[in-house]
Amino acid sequence: MIAVIAGVAGLFVVGLFVLIGAGVYLGYRSVGPSPVSTPVVMAVASQGPVPFDANDASWGDPQAPVTVVVFGEYECPFCGKLNTTLDQVKSQYGRQDVRIVWKHFPLDFHKNARPASIAAATVRALGGDTAYWSFHQSAMSDQRSLTDANFARWAAAAGVNATDFNSAFAARTYERDVDDDIALGKRIGVKGTPAAFVNGVLVSGAQPLDKFSQVIDDQLREARAAIASGTPRERVYAELSERNYQKPAAAEGKSDSKKVDTTTVWKVPVVDSPVRGPSDALVTIVLFSEYQCPFCQRVEGTLEKVREHYGANVRVVWKDRPLPFHKQAGPAAQFAREARKQKGDKGYWAAHDLLFDNNKRLTEADLTGYARQLGLNVADVQRAIRMKSHQRAIDADTDLADALEAKGTPTMFINGRQLRGAQPYEKFEEMIDDELRKAKSMVAAGTSRGSVYDKIMAGARAPGSDTAPDRADVPPPSEQNPWKGASNGTIVVQVFADFQCPFCARLDPTLEQLIETYPGRVRVVWRHLPLSFHKDAMLAAEASVEVHRQKGNVGFWAFHDLLIKNQKALSRVDLEGYAEQVGVNLPAFRAALDDHRHQPVVERDAAIARAAGITGTPTSIVNGELVKGAQPFDKFRRVIDGMK
Repeated sequence: MIAVIAGVAGLFVVGLFVLIGAGVYLGYRSVGPSPVSTPVVMAVASQGPVPFDANDASWGDPQAPVTVVVFGEYECPFCGKLNTTLDQVKSQYGRQDVRIVWKHFPLDFHKNARPASIAAATVRALGGDTAYWSFHQSAMSDQRSLTDANFARWAAAAGVNATDFNSAFAARTYERDVDDDIALGKRIGVKGTPAAFVNGVLVSGAQPLDKFSQVIDDQLREARAAIASGTPRERVYAELSERNYQKPAAAEGKSDSKKVDTTTVWKVPVVDSPVRGPSDALVTIVLFSEYQCPFCQRVEGTLEKVREHYGANVRVVWKDRPLPFHKQAGPAAQFAREARKQKGDKGYWAAHDLLFDNNKRLTEADLTGYARQLGLNVADVQRAIRMKSHQRAIDADTDLADALEAKGTPTMFINGRQLRGAQPYEKFEEMIDDELRKAKSMVAAGTSRGSVYDKIMAGARAPGSDTAPDRADVPPPSEQNPWKGASNGTIVVQVFADFQCPFCARLDPTLEQLIETYPGRVRVVWRHLPLSFHKDAMLAAEASVEVHRQKGNVGFWAFHDLLIKNQKALSRVDLEGYAEQVGVNLPAFRAALDDHRHQPVVERDAAIARAAGITGTPTSIVNGELVKGAQPFDKFRRVIDGMK
């Protein structure tokens, strides 16, 4: 659907991103045999409700503030029309501001659409982005001629080796990539083509340029505000798409029963959280939020307007949900909790307001200054932040948010009904008025004002009531698998990883934190899963096996650390240099690499992964429970703490 871009020089390098995540893991999918044609240009993988990874064709800067994820196919005439519009988008905004990602969604009644998608996925795997967009344009320009012969001709014209293409296409080697895209599309509510998600905002059908421009301009403003407030550029897409995404209706004229933010009533306990408003308010708004998030700051003004308009009929309850990529959000939450400890709810809300008034200035020195300004005991505040004195309460709020499927901030529950993001006042007003009518009817029927919320909660859906952890059946580790931590630890974390994968590097500090947090309980085990598009990963894995054979666990982890630290330098010469640093017998090391004697060990781990349905790295198995991607410490903590 997107025309070939002539004159593009150079290749993009896979970058890092942060998450999270939800739903859908962070990392890569395996793509089968190693590419043998033009080098592959890989898209940076990203999480969020509309995720993509290194297998997906991408045009634009990996850190562009706006990402358009398009679900389409080659026989659909409306996809052909959108092709022209997306060309205009690229011309108007350029690759620095907009990135376009293609997802395959062939429709059943277009008999040539699925083979065309498989052919396109094959070209992408063998030739990279440049070859893909060339093939893509050829197919879009001749939608009535989607034959196997033309697929082969267009692939050759794109620079892909004809023999490699014919072999892979005939074997349907990359059909899984198409099926994965279809499964994702169905999961997020795609019903037809084309469907484009602009930072999570759905633009359905072959809309004209002005429609896309309206959404893109709005998202550019949102992205720049997020970056200015401290959100890392690589996290912008995940954060914005989490706030923007709304699953489309299940069918025309019918509401989607899974839109829990507007219809499902969740059981959201108030317990001892900070509250603004009377205890007998007819409408309770439970807010999951944090202090560094620009959208959380924006919703504060809306909530103030709500309180002014509804008075004693509304109360607001605060729940902490600091996001891991906002580094000052956690300390700020500790600060506010300590203010409450010292000066009660009045002191808490004074701290809360001060933090939001200064949410771009939340350093340790800033917080110390705010403590003095509020008349707090400065030493106690500093100690609370340093020792994370209130972490248990913050973790309890975070765990509740996850159980309630409140993945981003801000997320509100209005008498148990979920509302996501910094919505306009009118959206709050609509839902509050609805709940207020219900509550007044309850009071008229004899329910006391102070019992309204409790009665609503009595019939509400319990958090996590219909969810179960993902499981993976993998055999226990053997002596050939390197490990660290507690030798007899009852919590075994088996990590399927790749030395060249940047997300595996990101997971490393979290694994160390697990060992430190659960002393004597956690054992971390390394499992090999070198991905085919990481050309140095297989040899690096074999090298690590030889180091482990010679130097045991200590030598392996020392070698591991060098590889992870130097992921862009994993050639044969580099590996020998790192091996020398950890003191191995170099002649034996070289001989092991020459004859690939440890390849069966690596392939055995990879086979175990495939049998368990694991195709991306890093993937961790915690006593049988699956944790996909470079998840933050809190995710692992919840998994471990939830085990009996």
